[in-house]
Amino acid sequence: MMRFTLPRDLYYGKDALEQLKNLKGKKAVLVLGGGSMKKFGFVDKVLGYLKEAGIETKLIENVEPDPSVETVMKGAAVMREFEPDWIISMGGGSPIDAAKAMWVFYEYPDTTFEAILEPFSFPELRQKAKFLAIPSTSGTATEVTAFSVITDYSTGVKYPLADFNITPDVAIVDPQLAETMPPKLTAHTGMDALTHAIEAYVSTLNGPFTDPLALKAIHMVFDYLPASYNGDKDAREQMHYAQCLAGQAFSNALLGIVHSMAHKTGAAFSTGHIPHGCANAIYLPYVIKFNSKNAEARYADIARSVGISGTDSECVKALCDKIDEYNVKLNIPKTLKEFGILEDEFKEKVAKIAELAVSDACTGSNPRPITPAEMEKLLTCTYYGTEVDF
Repeated sequence: MMRFTLPRDLYYGKDALEQLKNLKGKKAVLVLGGGSMKKFGFVDKVLGYLKEAGIETKLIENVEPDPSVETVMKGAAVMREFEPDWIISMGGGSPIDAAKAMWVFYEYPDTTFEAILEPFSFPELRQKAKFLAIPSTSGTATEVTAFSVITDYSTGVKYPLADFNITPDVAIVDPQLAETMPPKLTAHTGMDALTHAIEAYVSTLNGPFTDPLALKAIHMVFDYLPASYNGDKDAREQMHYAQCLAGQAFSNALLGIVHSMAHKTGAAFSTGHIPHGCANAIYLPYVIKFNSKNAEARYADIARSVGISGTDSECVKALCDKIDEYNVKLNIPKTLKEFGILEDEFKEKVAKIAELAVSDACTGSNPRPITPAEMEKLLTCTYYGTEVDF
């Protein structure tokens, strides 16, 4: 038996934020990232709408990029004191992911972070609060997914939490929030969305409900991402919807080793954090070549659906070339070396990173099984830009 889970309600389009006027409840916490939502006036809008709804609101602010275990625990403590019946999070993937994890520790103060690391092991939520998510970036789609990524900075490891319990009850996908993204963030989040859709389509758990969502998202990213990157507002709107479609697909079909690799390398190197979408964009063509031994026909389906023709192997190569071309257009490096990771540090850490990546929650649904030794070889290809021929 398979399962397909999405938010109960999804409101989209310009001014969808106004739906908050109709929310039923008494108290809400609003979980936010840095300052961009305040700077552009969206926080004031949300607070105004919630006031109209008769809901008292408390802010939890300054969730950092790649939110930490410590941030999650502090936020949960605020919730336990305030006792909201709605948890609302607005911003990029980080504040929404953090709020999802806070939700667990608000409702179950005695649980531990270690107790929820195993996928689909969460206790039953909605005992105290429901969850509403408002994305401001066009990539993570955490507003519709059963996932949250939290970082343990003591080890440098990202933990993807997975449970249908943390799928939001309501998502508000208002494209006006995404108009504020700078070009680099637009590029990285857009390629994150493409990776979500491609990995969902070739996942071992793909199916008739996820495939159409994944393919539509892929088409939209290829159609709209370059113009969105260059500031076109109509393209920005379409990308905001594309990433949401991709999220609906991967939340139910799951992902693969592009994400396993990105999770375990993002915070691993002293020379600088690798943004999640950037890491996905770098790894995606290499992983397609590795996986094509088992999933060539599925990748060829994707290629043909976006106008590429030829044999299956020709289609897969052309798909990788197309992704490489987009990375060039978006100023995304082709290799980890080009990104700036030092060679000595890469060599020192790659074996351990490979081991962690293989044990990542996303590896289980990858179309081709992988060993730590193969993962080390694959990561090495992504560092030097060498051909994946194994």
